[in-house]
Amino acid sequence: MFEIVEKKQLSHTVALFRIKAPLIAKKRKAGQFIIIRINEHGERVPLTIVDSDTKEGTITIISQEVGKTTSMLGDLEKGDTILDVVGPLGKPTHIENFGIAVCIGGGIGTAPVYPIVKALKEAGNKVVSIIGARTKELLILEDEMKKTSDELFVTTDDGSYGHHGFVTQILQKLINEQRKIGIVVGIGPVPMMKALCNVTRPHKIHTVVSLNPIMVDGTGMCGACRVTIAGKNKFVCVDGPEFDGHEVDFDELIRRNRGYLKEEKIAMEELTYHEGARCYERT
Repeated sequence: MFEIVEKKQLSHTVALFRIKAPLIAKKRKAGQFIIIRINEHGERVPLTIVDSDTKEGTITIISQEVGKTTSMLGDLEKGDTILDVVGPLGKPTHIENFGIAVCIGGGIGTAPVYPIVKALKEAGNKVVSIIGARTKELLILEDEMKKTSDELFVTTDDGSYGHHGFVTQILQKLINEQRKIGIVVGIGPVPMMKALCNVTRPHKIHTVVSLNPIMVDGTGMCGACRVTIAGKNKFVCVDGPEFDGHEVDFDELIRRNRGYLKEEKIAMEELTYHEGARCYERT
């Protein structure tokens, strides 16, 4: 059992959790993730490790309530426990001094971008960060990103805060300014990552994306997280989660991620569970 030692609500549906997991905290690197299972009847869900504290033996994750398990996680509080926390999984981010590194987070994607920004900055890069969300209330980690970046741009789809528009527009502006960008790291919704790659491809700017397909075992055995990279099958849990964005078949990834929409909707509608003396019901 893994204890939640801190919970912080970042928005109505997004929460930060610090979890006691000393072995994972000791080994994790930027770009890696964990798989959690809340109880013995629960599904396995991957979540990026946002930060860790080796002295306290904790890891930090950020979760948005979008399905059954993330909604169950969102109902947990400080002092509650999670049955399984497995990790660190996946290959760490390749870190070196690229010169100018542009790091882009869309929505909840800002969470996995944050540890990469920290690692790139520590490696001597000039880090220009762009974060975006549909509206101001959904922006996360703005202060943390500002502290670790040389420049920070903020966008909102509805114009409620920062630049009225999309992260791709800021990226295009940086390219038009002829900045010598050594690498772009983009993490967020699949359509956003695809759009970022469409912006950088004509300029041959190395672009790394972190993929989020349906995942089950996290060891490469089940094949659920299969993606096509440069025409070859890869498994995100062991070959990724990060890949050269210009080699990703995003259209296939979008189709595969929609494979269980009906079942996911049913699971949310029927979600009723008991834990200890508490009862939660969502209809």
